Amino acid sequence: MNENARIDLGSVFDAHMAAEFEQHDADATMETMTAEPYLTHVPVVTGGVGHRDLHDFYRDHFVTKWPADLSVERITRTQGDDILIDEFIVRYTHDVVMDAILPGIAPTGRRVEVPHVAVVGFEDGKVAFERIYWDQASLLAQIGLLDASVLPVVGADQARVVCDPTRPRNELITRAERTAAESTNPG
Repeated sequence: MNENARIDLGSVFDAHMAAEFEQHDADATMETMTAEPYLTHVPVVTGGVGHRDLHDFYRDHFVTKWPADLSVERITRTQGDDILIDEFIVRYTHDVVMDAILPGIAPTGRRVEVPHVAVVGFEDGKVAFERIYWDQASLLAQIGLLDASVLPVVGADQARVVCDPTRPRNELITRAERTAAESTNPG
């Protein structure tokens, strides 16, 4: 039997997330991981490979670089013998430098809500890797760096529709059709 099948991987990852987002402790985060883990924030290719590199990334760029009002709401969790996939919403006010996810961007003071997906692999009951995905265009629109009124980007509505499946859909299609009609029938 796979060693991971006897371990509650969800509890391991919950402890990992608590070390990151509640304790803000790089050492505690690394204690939940294998000897040579890796992390990739896919939209911006930040993270680390190996214990020292990843520890330094967590310490210098991640666990201490989140706004005080940060909240993480898990939506779904899917788990196998050695892999876990979480879907969650991250909410915060962009009032600190966050170079792990917004490299080179000064705080804007704007409110952010972004759905994320984490693909987490395990070895011997510890986190071996994380690949984290989110829509960077939606994030950039929410902090005012992309104009969502002229691009097919929805901003915080992305997170809201994940949390409330009754919210309207297809607003970008409607907007595009309206814009096309206005451009062919001016005045």
